[in-house]
Amino acid sequence: MKINQTVLKEFILVGFSVYPHAQTFLFVVFFCLYLPTLTGNLAIMGLTWVDRRLHTPMYLFLSALSFSETCYTLTIIPKMLSDLLAKDRNISSIGCGLQMCFFLGLGGTNCAILTWMGYDRFLAICNPLRYPLLMTNMVCGKCVASAWIAGFFVSVIETALIFRGSFCNPNLVKHFFCHMRAVVRLSCLDSDLTEFTVTVMSVSGLMGTFLVIILTYVFILSTVLKIPSAEGKQKAFSTCASHLTVVIIHFGFASIVYLKPEASGGDDTVIAVPYTVVTPFLSPLIFSLRNKDMKNAFRKILRNFLNNLVLSLHN
Repeated sequence: MKINQTVLKEFILVGFSVYPHAQTFLFVVFFCLYLPTLTGNLAIMGLTWVDRRLHTPMYLFLSALSFSETCYTLTIIPKMLSDLLAKDRNISSIGCGLQMCFFLGLGGTNCAILTWMGYDRFLAICNPLRYPLLMTNMVCGKCVASAWIAGFFVSVIETALIFRGSFCNPNLVKHFFCHMRAVVRLSCLDSDLTEFTVTVMSVSGLMGTFLVIILTYVFILSTVLKIPSAEGKQKAFSTCASHLTVVIIHFGFASIVYLKPEASGGDDTVIAVPYTVVTPFLSPLIFSLRNKDMKNAFRKILRNFLNNLVLSLHN
């Protein structure tokens, strides 16, 4: 039975304080990763909004993913960066609960949107004639809304389970944000049962969405292999390459965090970095650099801006 039971009003995020000599270096690295992450996602959203040629379900899903990932990184990275330079790493219990809820909710939303993006590619390749009828912009909007609802429905339940009781001293969260496993271990209730329950919920959502994506790509692959021309096969695969790459990175890093056995050891803080920092950094790069429509839209906007600038200077 745990001792020092009390109503904690705040937690201390231990984070990277165990590496005192690397604080400044880590700040520079994470800031240099976060800035292009934020810029890339905002650029994707902006281009999709401005260029009417990108007002299609494929790019609306991509814009929705960029918005979700922007909110996801805003939930944890600014606080992490400030903690790397500050001596005071406290976070209120309410702030901790909100951070956990939004982190889990947005993480679940990302998984769901990636699943809908896979379904969109499945319809486009396996049922091209009916695709304009089956996947309209209105249907796309409903899919995105369902992703947000599902993500936060599970998130609210998990957060409520973890924060339903009081916490025991010491109030040290051995992570750089309020990760559910790190916080639940401070619970004065049966933390093992709660940790098992929320972990099963998260893993079920993670593996469930991943298996659905794998299933859609099985159908996509079987359809593409029936295409007689090599050019047709390459064109079909090219529309899926970016999405499949992001799926592998996203679910690969996430599985390391959530499927890691307790007895395997390792620093959970370091293990979470690829999932929380690296994946959001790579996602907009992969989707934009490998996408001709995005690059053409960017060139068009840049050209119009330069032309208007030249005209204004002449006037």
